[in-house]
Amino acid sequence: MKPPSESTIRLLNRGLFVAGTVPFLSLALGSLTHGLGANPVETISHSSGLWTLRLLLGTLAITPLAKFPGGHWLIRLRRTTALLAFFYACLHVSNYVIFDHFLDAREIWRDIIRRPFLAAGMTSFLIMVPLAATSSRALARRLGHRNWRLLHRWAYVSAAAGIFHYFWLVKRDTSGPAFYVAILAVLLCLRLDDASRRRASHPSTGPRQPTIANPSAPQPTD
Repeated sequence: MKPPSESTIRLLNRGLFVAGTVPFLSLALGSLTHGLGANPVETISHSSGLWTLRLLLGTLAITPLAKFPGGHWLIRLRRTTALLAFFYACLHVSNYVIFDHFLDAREIWRDIIRRPFLAAGMTSFLIMVPLAATSSRALARRLGHRNWRLLHRWAYVSAAAGIFHYFWLVKRDTSGPAFYVAILAVLLCLRLDDASRRRASHPSTGPRQPTIANPSAPQPTD
């Protein structure tokens, strides 16, 4: 399968960005026209939280999809998807901080400690902050490929914490969060399978002997 051209990939990224802003624009229009129902704060919170999860899981799904023949170009869409997920996470948290607690830091802290689902949600958001901050190519190069990959594996932890946040939030119908649990489980299985295949294709040749650059320097002991 022939990958799309550079111009097509740029066009797809722009289209993805435009499509990703549609839910936000819908919320903004609804808030201006009083179309968000009796509890607009709850409507914004629910919608922004769901879109955070969807886009975060979509970001994680790009990596296994890119493994298919001719699919490597999908990696070029990952940053846009991830930043859209972070945008909706910021909207979700801002809605809670501003409209639920009116920027009262002490009350927010008490609420998070008292309610585990809020602690899970805040954990998910705080993990996303350094991931979004290091999403650029320049910072990826500065961190180094290995360190960057290790850091961005925390996206799975963020997704898991976000799903737990959703699970604890709902009281009766858990079919929604269960659906996201299933998606994350599949993505984790694909990730583990890929890691095991890489280890199988590059078997260890046994423990390597340390190279002593300075014979007079103290060496670690068992």
